[in-house]
Parts: sequence; C-alpha cells; structure tokens
Amino acid sequence: MTGSPVRTLLLWCPDWPVLAAEIVDGVPATGPVAVLHANRVVACSERARAEGVRRGLRKREAQGRCPQLTVVEHDPGRDARAFEPVVAAVEELVAGVEVVRPGACAVAARGPSRYLGGEEAAAERIIEHIAQSCLVESQVGIADGVFAAGLAARAGRVVAPGGTPEFLAGLPVEALGRSALADLLRRLGVRTLGDFAALPAGDVLARFGFDGALAHRLAAGRDHRPLAVRQPPSDLTVTAEHDEPIDRVDAAAFAARALAEQLHDRLAGHGLACTRLGIEAVTAHGQELHRVWRHDGLLTAAAIADRVRWQLDGWLSGSNGRAGARPARPTAGIIRLRLVPDGVIAQAGLQSGLWGEAGEERERAHRALSRVQGILGPESVVTAVLGGGRSPADQVRLVPWGDERLPARAGAPPWPGRLPPPAPAMVLASPLVATVQDAAGEPVVVSARLAVSAPPARLLVGTGRPAEIVGWAGPWPVDERWWVPAEAHRRARFQIGLADGTALLLAVEAGQWLVEAIYD
Repeated sequence: MTGSPVRTLLLWCPDWPVLAAEIVDGVPATGPVAVLHANRVVACSERARAEGVRRGLRKREAQGRCPQLTVVEHDPGRDARAFEPVVAAVEELVAGVEVVRPGACAVAARGPSRYLGGEEAAAERIIEHIAQSCLVESQVGIADGVFAAGLAARAGRVVAPGGTPEFLAGLPVEALGRSALADLLRRLGVRTLGDFAALPAGDVLARFGFDGALAHRLAAGRDHRPLAVRQPPSDLTVTAEHDEPIDRVDAAAFAARALAEQLHDRLAGHGLACTRLGIEAVTAHGQELHRVWRHDGLLTAAAIADRVRWQLDGWLSGSNGRAGARPARPTAGIIRLRLVPDGVIAQAGLQSGLWGEAGEERERAHRALSRVQGILGPESVVTAVLGGGRSPADQVRLVPWGDERLPARAGAPPWPGRLPPPAPAMVLASPLVATVQDAAGEPVVVSARLAVSAPPARLLVGTGRPAEIVGWAGPWPVDERWWVPAEAHRRARFQIGLADGTALLLAVEAGQWLVEAIYD
C-alpha cells in the first residue's frame, strides 16, 4: 500500500443504538437506557453511564448498578433504518458519503472544506444541519484517514494535516477496537498506539499475524483504505394520478398496463428485477388500499400488469355481503395508483431452470391461482411447507401461494421426541380412536416410565374387525407445555405394521390409543 491517507471528515452520533431505539420504538433516550446483545451492554445512555453502567457489563450487573435501567435488545436493522435520514441529510450538503456503521459516516474533506469555507466551517455547518433537519446531536472529526477521523470525532477535533501520527501516539491501544489484541499488548507492556507503532513491522506481522499488521499501520497513521462511496438509493416507485376517478375494471386494466411497463422499464434501467410488488391505491374519498404480491420468479412487465389488474378488479368488484365472503367495495373511484417494488434483485440474481424457463404449464397455473388470490385474497390459495416439530401435523405449515416457502423453524436442532424417518404419507385431520391388545386380548398399557405392559398383538379401529400386528417400534415420548398445567399433555407414539402390509402411526395419551397417520 502506497500513498498518503485521504483527508477525511467523519460524522459521529454518540450512543446511536440508544437514539435509534428512541426514534423507532419511542424509548426515551434521556432516561437510563442500555442496549444489550448476548446479555451484555453494547451501548447506554448518558444517564445510565452516570449510574455506573458501562459497555461490556452483563445485564444483571448493569441492573444492579441502576435498578431503573430500561433494557433494549440490540437490533442492527433498527439502527440502520433510523440512520438513513441522517445520511440523507449529510448528502444534502456533501457528496460521496460512506456509511462506516449505523451512527457514523465519512466523506473526503477536500470538497466540503473548499465550498463551505474551510474544514472547521464545514464541520460546524454539517453539525448544525443535522441538528435542525434530524433533531440529532452529532460530532465531527477531521484527520488523515478514516480510522483517525473516527477517533478525532469522539473528541470533536480537527487534526492538522500531517499531525495524525502525533495525535494517535498518545491514545491507548484499546482505541484499535480489537479487545483481544489490546489485552495482549498491555500484558507485553505496550500501552499506547505510539508504543505499538514504534515496533518493527516485520516483527508485528510474525507475532500477531495479518490483522495485527493492519492494526499496526492504523496506529502509525498509515490508513490507506479508500472511501467506499455510498450510492444514494434510487427511487423506483412509480405513481399515476387520475383526474377522473377510476371505478370500472376495464379502465383500471388500461391504467395498470401503462404503469406496469413504466415500472419494469425503470427497474431494467438499473439492472434490477422485481420479486415482490406493493400495490397502493387512494380513492376520491381518501380510502387507502394496499396489498403486497410475492412471486418466486422474476416479475415481467406482463406479470406486473396482470397482478395490478387482478388486484384492482378485486377491489373494484368487491361486495358488501356477509362478513368473510368478499372485501367491501370502495365507496369511490381510484384517483391515485402507486406501484412499489418491495423486493428487487439483480437480473442475474435468479437462476432459471435446467432447461431454461419454468414452462408454459407452470406459468399458466401460477396465473390462474394468482387470479383467485386477487379476487378472494392471498389466504385463499395456500401450499404446504415442511418445518420443525415433533408430530407430522406440527411439521406442516400452510403459506399463501407466491410467498417465500421458507420453513418456520429451519436450521433448528433435532426436536426431542421427533419421529425418525420415513415420514407418513397421510396425516389424519382427526385421529381415529383405536384399541391395542396383547396376545391374551388384554389392553396394552404404557406406564409413566414408558414401560409397555405387553407386546402389541392386535389393533381395533372403531367398530372394525381386529387386525394382527406383525411388527412395532417405540415408544417415542412427548411431554409438551408442562409449565402450563392447563395446556400440558403427555403422549407416546408407536409405529406398527399390520399383517396386510399397512403401516400406521399410533399415539397413546391418558390411556387412549389414537391412529394419527398412515404410512405408504
């Protein structure tokens, strides 16, 4: 790496996770607040620090120091969403902003200093603009390189050009943000960044590895990482205003086709495609209608137009019939139609099938099912998705057609009491009452310790004839919701094979045998 570090201006918002919790969730940042991750404090308010709360404390210790402490779980998504207006406000004054992390963003200092009257004037102007437009307090630091500018921002300093190594030299090694490395350096007698920077670079690489060598360069003020300039998010939403309210389906279809082509062209211009589409409409009486359509492929211009047309047809032809029959029709025509690409990916981000597209039959079926959803609602057509659970019934979840088919509890460890494969071919909606007998004709009983009174020999289902049991396996015990006595239940499951080749899944609960499923 060669060259000099870029003169950098960095904006820092102190205690940003706390402020984000106030902005998004309404948690007062003026009170004692702590943000926790993995049961440890990662950020806290000024009031909490006055009570002795510090980063790294465990939840119980933090609450012991401040009994009035309000605890908030760490949410990086919340932090990023709340920080977006701050970044947008900075972009109103300067260009080429890099988001370092939620709560901190950087920009090359040369441009702002030239057209805002110098570095200090630029820093004051940006801080004032953020305070007025976002009601957020911030600090600005200017130094050579992003790393030094971040440390300067915490002190609200403007480090003179060329003075960055001297500024860094007196700071503790903890300023590197590498706790394990800082702990090791302190045990070796290296306490400041200046002491660390004075070590030979080759020895640092040999002893601490690549990350240690990178930290060594930062400590010496040789931060040559270029700014990753943020691209402002493109506004991909398309809107159509109508002077005459649309209350006929044919007129709505015409408007939908033109707006869909406009959206598709705008997405194509950015190399994007839509997988999830938000359709919004406003009527002349101020009613707001909204529906999100999902698709497991790329939405073409025709597919977008179809979904908008189906949705408008469903809205405009609604009825005021019995509750649950169909949605009520709007009391006035539509004057504003808006399409929001809620889910977009790069055009190359979705792979086609092995032989190209999915085929006309599949697309025709998808169009028909989506048409039904447009009239009756998304819950009118559902498909099954396998997930976690102990019983076959628990492992099946119904999701609306077109939604992401993700298991509800994918990646979870094996469930205690879960049946071994293979899975049954048919799960009965209502289990059948049965009786299991031993060879002497006595009922088979399973004790609380899962001891079977005798090997199962015959099965009687309802009023049917007895069937001979030729094989069985189990029991697999299940003890669920024992902590809620009103909802607790215990059962044991058995797999049995009959003489005619049928295989069944049985369960016994409170002495009663039930047929739950049938194997193929």
